[in-house]
Amino acid sequence: MTRTYTDLDLRFPDRTTWTLAHVLRHHAAERPDSIFLIAPEEGVEFTYGETFARAQQVFAGFTAAGARRGDRVVLMAANSSRFVFSWLGTGIAGLIEAPINTAYEGDFLRHQVVLAQAKFVVTDDTFAGRFVAIKEQIPTVETFYVIDTGSGDAAVATLRDAGWDCDPWDKLLESGRAEPVDLTPGEQASIFYTSGTTGPSKGVAMPHGQMFFFGEEVASLQRITPEDTYLTTTPLFHGNAQFMAAYPALVAGARLVIRSKFSASRWVDHLRENDVTVTNLIGVMMDFVWKAPARPDDADNKLRSVYAAPTASSILKEFMARFGIEAMVDAFGLTETCAPILSPYGEIRPPGAAGLAASDFFEIRLVDPETDEEVPVGQVGELVLRYKYPWTCSLGYYGMPEKTVEAWRNLWFHTGDALKRDEEGWYYFVDRYKDALRRRGENISSYEVEQAVLSFPSVTECTVLGVPAEQEAGEDEVLAVVVTSGPVRPEEIWAWCEGKVPAFAMPRFIRFVDAIPRTPSEKVRKADLRADGITSDTHDRSATATGRGLTAASGTT
Repeated sequence: MTRTYTDLDLRFPDRTTWTLAHVLRHHAAERPDSIFLIAPEEGVEFTYGETFARAQQVFAGFTAAGARRGDRVVLMAANSSRFVFSWLGTGIAGLIEAPINTAYEGDFLRHQVVLAQAKFVVTDDTFAGRFVAIKEQIPTVETFYVIDTGSGDAAVATLRDAGWDCDPWDKLLESGRAEPVDLTPGEQASIFYTSGTTGPSKGVAMPHGQMFFFGEEVASLQRITPEDTYLTTTPLFHGNAQFMAAYPALVAGARLVIRSKFSASRWVDHLRENDVTVTNLIGVMMDFVWKAPARPDDADNKLRSVYAAPTASSILKEFMARFGIEAMVDAFGLTETCAPILSPYGEIRPPGAAGLAASDFFEIRLVDPETDEEVPVGQVGELVLRYKYPWTCSLGYYGMPEKTVEAWRNLWFHTGDALKRDEEGWYYFVDRYKDALRRRGENISSYEVEQAVLSFPSVTECTVLGVPAEQEAGEDEVLAVVVTSGPVRPEEIWAWCEGKVPAFAMPRFIRFVDAIPRTPSEKVRKADLRADGITSDTHDRSATATGRGLTAASGTT
């Protein structure tokens, strides 16, 4: 008998209430004195009542500055309480947040600001210069609010000198409090950027109902209650932290602990410091924690549940025993779709299985990507899906209607991901049909990295692809295959890419070839290049930096 996921227990079953404003107002009334937000590195914590009041102040501040319903607000900042309040304040105001990776600069940053057509920017002081560098290319931006991390006054002056309206972030709190607008689940809440494959990265337009449902899914997946404390160490500009950690805690009325970064060596210390009961790990984080030196008291903590995506199944049981974990859960989903595949709480899955179909909310098929015809059980096919209730998937790609139509062909959303299903109903991720890359939890646009390498004067052709990392669940390392018009050293290309490519997207490997293999229709045969893997003539940036020979991919903690 084919199994499905039947454990979705909605905290807010009335789907007409699925907005940020509703859940904030609800918990502020029900548990005003209960702690919601804890930021240990800032030494602050806020109750639900205080959180709602602060969000109302941010809303009033934006309104005083001329913001109107539907305006886009770029958030480019490290994890902090001010980031959280910026998100919540825009959400209850009917503004649309557009979080941007803090590693972005140059064309990467320009593209995402322009795509959002943003009028307002909330940013850390350390990033002011990046916006000044592209000022002429982002004409819609009018106003900045700067989060002070040590050089706030200088950053405000820099942005004002460039001709923008600019104030310290705390200025948002000076205009009183505004009541949330009457939002519906179908109204757009955010733009989260995904990887580009055959073009620049796309902005996923997420309605309030979808953001809320993501929170509901994870709250149910991990059985979160008001008694729980959820730790997130991943960036709030990522969905992994915002709508798959912070939002689930909010939906459940639990406590949320935010930290600026992940540390494998201090992971258990961070659990103990705030009595954490629930957390998540993404990509190689589980492997890094496992490889950190074991301590006799590793299990001396209150951790109950870990959402690990993907789960390193070969160390699963030993990992749970070492840290005293009750349940390790997983899911498979996309920013565009929420999670149509979920794993039952507390159940040890078949090795490699992501979970079962959440058939109460989604229709799922695995199809031949060329014909869209369903493949037999046990065969690999592209995951396509439809949702059963309105506003639980994205509104499409913001400002890219042709990409939206392409993804939704034949009235099914095409994920571009290859999966297989067994007779019992378990789904297994196999590979990507698309050329998106993911390295240590970060989505990478192969197209944008290619453009940076191609801008080097002697490079005539370049294709970027992922090669397997050494760690289980380690995802990709970045390989650039390059054709040049003359002699070029790999160090020259790496140096050229500094400041043009985020550190996490920098090609670790470079291979020089005479010609890039292509199909008759001139598409790059990336499958052939992947099959070649790391060849003897491939240059390894990490090996070059340490003066060693070519080595396999390795991680850091």
